[in-house]
Amino acid sequence: MIIDNIRAQFPILDTEVHGHQLVYLDNAATTQKPQCVIDTLTDYYAHLNANIHRGAHHLAAEATERYEAVRRQVQQFIGARSHEEVVFTRGTTESINLVASSFARRYFTGDDEVIVSGMEHHSNIVPWQLAGAKLRPIPFSDDGALMLSAYEPLFNEKTRLVAVTHVSNTLGTINPIKEIIDIAHAHGVPVLIDGAQAVAHLKVDVQALGCDFYCFSGHKMYGPMGVGVMYGCQEMLDELPPYQGGGEMIEDVTFERTTYNHLPFKFEAGTPSVGDVLGLGKAIDFMQELGVDNIAAHESDLLAYATQQLMKLDGIRIFGTLPVLQKAAVLSFLVDDAHPYDVGTLLDQLGVAVRTGHHCTQPVMDRYGIPGTVRASFAVYNTKDEVDAFIAALEKIMVLLK
Repeated sequence: MIIDNIRAQFPILDTEVHGHQLVYLDNAATTQKPQCVIDTLTDYYAHLNANIHRGAHHLAAEATERYEAVRRQVQQFIGARSHEEVVFTRGTTESINLVASSFARRYFTGDDEVIVSGMEHHSNIVPWQLAGAKLRPIPFSDDGALMLSAYEPLFNEKTRLVAVTHVSNTLGTINPIKEIIDIAHAHGVPVLIDGAQAVAHLKVDVQALGCDFYCFSGHKMYGPMGVGVMYGCQEMLDELPPYQGGGEMIEDVTFERTTYNHLPFKFEAGTPSVGDVLGLGKAIDFMQELGVDNIAAHESDLLAYATQQLMKLDGIRIFGTLPVLQKAAVLSFLVDDAHPYDVGTLLDQLGVAVRTGHHCTQPVMDRYGIPGTVRASFAVYNTKDEVDAFIAALEKIMVLLK
């Protein structure tokens, strides 16, 4: 079993909540961190803390070397052509905002449209609205599948970009990203992929996909909070203006004019979160030692089991009912007429951590005419015993709610 000896690497899993052993099923919000990632952060601040790229002393040189080694590690992890195509950010949200701001300044003319899916996280909706674009959403079916027959008709002379999530954080849907990209490119339109929910569960190869931008966060793949990646193909990044101004992103500054640094530093203004980047590198080591395919198989098996057990209960309505192989490890549901927050609060009292609410996907909730859902989401360290504990807790709650 892939989880053999894995759980012991996550100290937080020994926590008790309200007198119950913690069952952590909120992994789509953030994954827990293995001890190796925690140790990497501690070691950096205890033995290596220095600003990078600027100092001539040993600590600065060592920190710089390790930081840039992680950039090359990310390049290999996502299949980028060059390490210069890997830009470090604070997370998926900042990555998308970076692209939206810079892309709009370079390409928007005042009457611009961006095609998104109907299942986008707010982080892939609001930045485009702030940039001045009109959004054209691809609808999805009741079971959570994008309706690609409605996709191509959305293109017109105003279409500037397609921005679509790889995996829905609410429905678990794994979207047909390659097909979406190919159709967009046939229309001469670049594509951004929100990969926040994909990188922890699927192998990602940006060259094979052919996307122009791919964004993701470290904290959803066993790494620290506060670090993420914006991949951009070099041809596109060369054309975009900087997102922020300040130190590091410049080549030459006078009071009359400024010239910008080469890639990727043009998009990395100011002091980065060096320790978090090193932690991201260790999280990638952790995932690759397990094997991303092995992680995906374990989570798929767990999702199938949890779905099967949940469907045995009366009064449960599941949202996102595609076959398990077309979903990542997310299970969204409602219990009869109970408010999702009430269900989540009662589950917490029994030691089970889930997410409740609209999950930053209000258009999805509007599509179904509901205020929100209860969301259980799984990671490599979860077990079928934990699923059983979750189902048992839910059965107790359903008795109380009647």
